[in-house]
Amino acid sequence: MSKNKCPFSEFPDPFAEVRSTPGIHEIDDQGDPVKMVLGHRDVRKAAHGWKTFQSGARPGRIVVPSEVSIRDIRQIPFETDPPEHTEYRALVEEWFRRPLSEGYEQALTELINGELDRAQAAGEVEAVEGFSLPLQSRALTLLLNRPAEEAEEWINWGTHVFRSDDDPLDGSKANQLYDYLDAQIARAAANPQSGEDLFAHLLRAEYQGRKLTHDEIKGVMILTFAGGRDTVINAVTNTLAYFAGHPEDLQRIREQPELAPRAVEELVRYFAPLTHMGRVATTDAEVSGCPVSADARISLCWAAANRDAAVFDKPNEVVIDRKANPHLSFGFGIHKCLGAPHARQVLKVLINALAQRGMRIEVTDHQDNIERWGSLERKVGFHRLMIRIS
Repeated sequence: MSKNKCPFSEFPDPFAEVRSTPGIHEIDDQGDPVKMVLGHRDVRKAAHGWKTFQSGARPGRIVVPSEVSIRDIRQIPFETDPPEHTEYRALVEEWFRRPLSEGYEQALTELINGELDRAQAAGEVEAVEGFSLPLQSRALTLLLNRPAEEAEEWINWGTHVFRSDDDPLDGSKANQLYDYLDAQIARAAANPQSGEDLFAHLLRAEYQGRKLTHDEIKGVMILTFAGGRDTVINAVTNTLAYFAGHPEDLQRIREQPELAPRAVEELVRYFAPLTHMGRVATTDAEVSGCPVSADARISLCWAAANRDAAVFDKPNEVVIDRKANPHLSFGFGIHKCLGAPHARQVLKVLINALAQRGMRIEVTDHQDNIERWGSLERKVGFHRLMIRIS
């Protein structure tokens, strides 16, 4: 029996059967079909083959569900390929590595302890919008180097900037983000040399001997706000749910704090906060033994690859001290997630705080967040998770 047999902390693998035969799963996405690639080896191979399976297609088309109906601005460097991707990424790589600094970790520790204090004082809290969303938004102020109070506006946007409860692609929500970014770019442009936030950094940056355009800066910021929002919220919420069901692992980390980084990697492997990401074929090709026509879409299913028994021992269990862990939750190859250092730090600091403070988490109610991919259903997190932290 899996150690994860706990109704709120168990995340079943819906891809087990189709991962081995035929190795792909076909879905329809708004009339634009997608072949989901499921095996670990095949996902890595397709991710590495950017010349055949490109990210630099029509803006919004590599995202699943497709966002072509709600945006025409390219997310940068995410929706580009070499050599453009290499040059764009070089402009922001060091900025997104700032979370690895000691001072950043200290600030994040203070912030997360404050969130835990508020949750403990409340007695009971809804963990998605009442804990994880505020934590994600306030932590983002550190990444962007913006005033802490600015997070309050972002919290009001909800858990996703492109989706609402009744609309998987909400254009009005997208416009809310776009209007905010336009105003922030204009603010920073008024005095770019003195600014110390990411907006000012991008205004000072040069790409191929010129300044970035408004849309290029906006593209970087759309990625920053959208790419690490619901994924981090899912990761934080799912981590709380896991340790509620498995306090023995939290106690083990308290006794062996050096296990915290391994725990982070294992939890993001098991939960895979982002199910998959698409690519578009540049030519007739083949993936997992299946033909793919030029201009057709595939997706790299990180969640399925992370449960591949050919790579992971006990793939459907959380092994908190797992050593070899080539999970793909942060992507693979040249497009590996820029925000991974920040996400890892958020989770590591949270786990350490929970462990070292000897906190106990109790789940009092929950409603799973189920994604439907054709005939398959995957639990990605929670719509609602009521918890007590003591």
